[in-house]
Amino acid sequence: MANDLSTPLNGRRRKAGERKGQFHFPLGRLLFLVIALIVGGVVLRIVLVDDPEGGRPALETAISTTRDSNAVAHDVASGPATITADPHQSPVDGVHAVDAAASSDTPASASPLRDGVLADLSEETANGTIPRMSSTGLTPFVAYRRPASTVSESTPRVALVFTGLGINEQGSLDAIGTLPDDVTLAFAPYGRSLETTVAAARLAGHEVMLELPMEPFDYPQNDPGPHTILTGESPRANLDKLFWLMARFGGYFGVINNMGARFTASGTDMAPVMEEIGARGLGYMDDGGSNRSVAAQFAGTNNVPFARANLMVDVNPARASILAALASLEAQAMESGSAIGIVSALPISVQTVSDWARELDAKGIALVPASALMK
Repeated sequence: MANDLSTPLNGRRRKAGERKGQFHFPLGRLLFLVIALIVGGVVLRIVLVDDPEGGRPALETAISTTRDSNAVAHDVASGPATITADPHQSPVDGVHAVDAAASSDTPASASPLRDGVLADLSEETANGTIPRMSSTGLTPFVAYRRPASTVSESTPRVALVFTGLGINEQGSLDAIGTLPDDVTLAFAPYGRSLETTVAAARLAGHEVMLELPMEPFDYPQNDPGPHTILTGESPRANLDKLFWLMARFGGYFGVINNMGARFTASGTDMAPVMEEIGARGLGYMDDGGSNRSVAAQFAGTNNVPFARANLMVDVNPARASILAALASLEAQAMESGSAIGIVSALPISVQTVSDWARELDAKGIALVPASALMK
């Protein structure tokens, strides 16, 4: 400080001038400018470039899937069906189903698809192929049922429908190989190998039916399975479920209810389902489990081949009880001319019925397919 005070005035001005001419690098301002440019560039890219991946590198490649190995999973993923029974209202791939069938020069019986399913009796939907009546009037009921052996009208006739097949593949194949050909087999819609087991049944000479899960009184505590047809739902919703169920496999001449005491007792809910079944030329078997069922009434209204079972044969799955129930069926057939029994595809039931059937001819009773007793 003393030096500055003692320094002449012109000397102090010269030092101040030297300090004033020094260069200071504006590092802070330069960094701020760089950051601003970067942020601005990012904002402009987001606004102007449509790139949801944010510029990350991506590689597209084909992926193999095993979803098709499970037919049920594949069809569930395909979405609900969108086609009604009237082929004039619902074109398939831009062509009306009736027009496509009419353009064929071959009769329905000469145009089979795989496993003996006839092309003229098939309609494509989002869920797969479902049955329909052909343009010539041929129905799945007539085309796929097993012709009954010629018997005298005075001969008592018994029909048996085995239910629950298709869930256990080996058990189903064992039943197919053991039971008489005239026994009717009903397949649940949930098996993973339905095409295999149904094809084996038809190849062995059996006629087959599709089981339709319907709402029981204690639903959902007692649940028949996915896509159960329910009371209180819109007709469209129930028909979508019906189409999904119908697409599980082909070659069946009719359907049979699985449970369904509540649903079959509701005329409002049952009417559109039975109308669709009739429009597609299928038969309907009532398992006889509910005295409140209105199925017979609506089957008659819609010209659906119909029958109601007389007895559940293996409520008690023991050989003695099964034989007693079969004897009751024989008595009913002797009295009224015919009787129908429903049997579970349990090994004990399969073997007992197989043994029992060998003695029927000696009793003067004919074992016939269920379709032969459907009016």
